[in-house]
Amino acid sequence: MAVRAVSGTRPLALDTLVRLQRGLRGAGTLHRLPVPDGMTAPLGCDAVAVPARFGPLVMPRLPRVGCVYADEAHWWWIVPSDSDYALEWPAPARYATGAVVPDAPGVPGLIHRPDGTVPYTPPIPLYLALCRLTGTTPTWSRPVSA
Repeated sequence: MAVRAVSGTRPLALDTLVRLQRGLRGAGTLHRLPVPDGMTAPLGCDAVAVPARFGPLVMPRLPRVGCVYADEAHWWWIVPSDSDYALEWPAPARYATGAVVPDAPGVPGLIHRPDGTVPYTPPIPLYLALCRLTGTTPTWSRPVSA
């Protein structure tokens, strides 16, 4: 399904409309987590935030860690865009589309930078680590009801 732009020259795909709508959510001060110099984000960037008390518990559970940012309240992991597709991230984790951190007093500090040129933490191991820490059953393991 495509929707014509007002000018009629460029159609907008449904996924573009969804991403635009996601960007409209939330109010207050917005800060975007920056990709460090020398790194590229070919898959785009989103972020997963957890309360700061969980941060040190998550790190050793991950086989590979990308860029991690932190302040007093939260830790954020950079993940590829749309890493929330078909996943319900367990509370108290929050998914931040576009790696936009709402209502933070400033841009959180970079506390971990991986070797290499991409900033990503693999989303599935991060998801599983958070499920384990929060006692949440992963989405694909839950019983299906008809």
